[in-house]
Parts: sequence; structure tokens; C-alpha cells
Amino acid sequence: MACMDEFGQPVGRAVSWTPPATLPALTATGRTVAIAPLALEHAEGLWEALGPGRSQWTYMSVEPPTGVDDLRRIVAGYLEAPGWVPHVITGLDGGVLGMASLLRIRPAEGAAEIGAISYGVRLRRATAGTEAMTLLAEHAFSAGYRRYEWKCDALNAASRAAATRLGFRFEGIWHNALVYKGRNRDTAWYAMTDDDWQRIRPVHEAWIEGTETGANGHQAFRLSEATAALWDDEGDTR
Repeated sequence: MACMDEFGQPVGRAVSWTPPATLPALTATGRTVAIAPLALEHAEGLWEALGPGRSQWTYMSVEPPTGVDDLRRIVAGYLEAPGWVPHVITGLDGGVLGMASLLRIRPAEGAAEIGAISYGVRLRRATAGTEAMTLLAEHAFSAGYRRYEWKCDALNAASRAAATRLGFRFEGIWHNALVYKGRNRDTAWYAMTDDDWQRIRPVHEAWIEGTETGANGHQAFRLSEATAALWDDEGDTR
């Protein structure tokens, strides 16, 4: 909501806010999944979880790994990337299920991004995969961050659908944003604010807690419909 300054010009609302500290790694256990700092020793478990499939690496910045040693090299790159805080995602039994990173962390702006997400079969279309994203979002906002971002290749339909399902708002396309793997990338931007999260978090929690434990793992309601409904009354046209 805009306010007026002494010259009659619209300006942003006043904010009483102190920039947070640099976002640390998260160690947490949820209802169906656990999060911890990523380490080189997770490479073998990641290889078993992710498998040799190539299609899941199409929109990643790195080429598909050819084996455990190659995946260990990718993990090492994530660990050394400036401003990245990589995490391993495991089941409650400790089995490695995937990884995701907090990156482009900008404390002075109160902003951070979730990215470099690689899910094994047990996380895809599963409650655990959603809960992992919920835990990481809550980690950022509870640390005092005001903005949480999701960016992807604009042609990556699966990633864009995931962002919308989780409650991120579409903010636009950055055309010719970068070149990777010898091809152009237009980047789709999504984000949620701390105010958004106050509305989104209860929906996530209700969905996670409402999951039936039967063989098909049916949920009581569709998360995508519930998060979309949050913005319908605001005329959001995502």
C-alpha cells in the first residue's frame, strides 16, 4: 500500500525492520522428513536416490552426473559456491532422498532464494517433498527474512507448477537472463513475502497434517487449490 510524502508523491509504507544475520544452515525434523547441512558423504546416498536418469538435470546448471564420483564433484561445487547453503533431505529413517539449497542470500535486503532442488523418487509428488519446502521457507522467515524467491527456466513447466502450488506469486519473466549449457535462458521469477507466509504456512501445515497414511497417500485437499484460493480474493491473476 502506498503512502504520500510531503510533496504529494506516493511512497512505500514505513517499515521498522532490522536486517537479519546471514541465514545459517537448517537442521530440523518434521512429520515426514528431515533437513540437515549437505556434506560430501551424502553423495552415495544421493546417487542411489536420484539414479542415473538424465531428464531431471535438463534445467539444472550442471550436466547429469555419470556416477557417484561425478555427483560428489557436483556436491563439492554446491558446498563451495559463494552464498550457497546446501541441504540434504532425508527420511525419518535417515535415508537420503534429495537436496536443495538456500542461495543468493542477501541479509541487507532480507531476501533469500530456494534452488538447486533435486528430488529422488520418494520425494516427488509426496508429502515429504512438500514438507521439506515448508521447513526451509519457515527457516528463512523465522530468521527475519522478508522475501523468499523461486526462480527457474521459463520453459521448466514442472518447476513453475511447483512454485505456484507452494504459494509463490509469479512476478514476471527476465528475458535473456543468462546462458547455460550453450543455450539461452529466460528466467521466471516467483516470490513470497513474510506477510504472504503468514497466510500460506497454516495451509501447508493443514495439508501436511491431513495426509492419510494409506497406501495411496491421499490428501484431504489439494494444496494447489488451497494456495490459489489465498490470492483469489485479491484479484491475483497468476
